[in-house]
Amino acid sequence: MTTPPGVSTALLTDQYELTMLSAALKDGTAHRRSVFETFGRRLPDGRRYGVVAGTGRLLDALADFRFGDAELADLRERGVVDEPTLDWLADYRFTGDIWGYAEGDVYFPGSPMLIVESTFAEGVVLETLVLSILNHDSAIASAASRMTAAAEDRPCIEMGSRRTHEDAAVAAARAAYIAGFATTSNLEAGRRYGVPTTGTSAHSFTLLHDDERAAFQSQVDALGVGTTLLVDTYDVTNAVKLAVEVAGTELGGVRLDSGDLLQQAREVRAQLDSLGATKTKIVVTSDLDEFAIAALQAGPVDGYGVGTQLVTGSGAPTAGLVYKLVAREDSTGQMQGVAKKSKDKTSVGGRKYALRRRNARGTAEAELIGIGTRPEDDGDDRQLLVPLVKDGDRVFHGTLDDARKLHSSARDELPPTARQMSRGEPVIPTVYED
Repeated sequence: MTTPPGVSTALLTDQYELTMLSAALKDGTAHRRSVFETFGRRLPDGRRYGVVAGTGRLLDALADFRFGDAELADLRERGVVDEPTLDWLADYRFTGDIWGYAEGDVYFPGSPMLIVESTFAEGVVLETLVLSILNHDSAIASAASRMTAAAEDRPCIEMGSRRTHEDAAVAAARAAYIAGFATTSNLEAGRRYGVPTTGTSAHSFTLLHDDERAAFQSQVDALGVGTTLLVDTYDVTNAVKLAVEVAGTELGGVRLDSGDLLQQAREVRAQLDSLGATKTKIVVTSDLDEFAIAALQAGPVDGYGVGTQLVTGSGAPTAGLVYKLVAREDSTGQMQGVAKKSKDKTSVGGRKYALRRRNARGTAEAELIGIGTRPEDDGDDRQLLVPLVKDGDRVFHGTLDDARKLHSSARDELPPTARQMSRGEPVIPTVYED
């Protein structure tokens, strides 16, 4: 998670970035114009698409990427770099340009999700900051998107705060909201990012009281009949009966957190209807992932609470993104593409431009990436890169709701196979054009 505003993010950095900087300052290459690119060589195994998230947090963190007295003193005390490098860092301000896919968009292998144009020195020190934010948030958003796609019009609630690092929990709630989750249980995500929050009670509240009726009555008295009562602490059938007796037929909802959720949901729905509580909703929780949600769609479930599987990326806790130098100024002042050619870790050199090729119906057909030149729009296509930072100043101010809306439209333009839960290749191919 981004540190609080005004607190330096400069040491959220791997040491080798500063040692490379130090060597480049000494040999004179530090100020060569350079282009760094963030991309994924592949999607997590079996995934059909990825989701861009964390861009807004990254831009916030970039604004606080400053080496103040405390940071410089620490680096000096530990002998991380020499004095000339410390002098350079003391004046560090990013003055280059950054382009990227807008937050909420989808991406594919090779998509140039973020492009940093600057000197080598200004760009190289940002690698860890960029990757730590985008890798985490994009992994969570990609998992969340599969879950909301499986849930269709049934709302998903993010409730994974107790299953991850306290800072990661806030970032995860934000990323999940971008990908369609309706609410979060995390209050800090509500305060900091405006994500709608929700919450009622845990089993401990029921166990606190002398009996289940007393617990239900207390919750209804405090929160009203529209609250959701947790009905699986003891016996579900008896609890549902008590819940309706206490709250009446206008009871907002009941929550199931254990057992055979599909069968229990069917039984509870029948019982609620027989008691006249036909509008009472059934919310299910209990280590759900996108596959469990897809299976539960066959039952009378009205909403899903998702925790552990969401905040761990549902099996893919990182998006696997890398940050690579793809072009740099040569000794004559000309820009030239550069690329890594090592086995299994190749990259494509050159500054990239990206377009999503769509057919006349608006359905995506390919991720078209131009090397050095912009791919030609045939009239139905969509340009993907937007300016984020210009001459060091932030120019992108998209809101969280903007990202949420973009994600919905970007996912809708993909072929229907994008929503399949079965393992498969990326739903559209990546095509390079020179």
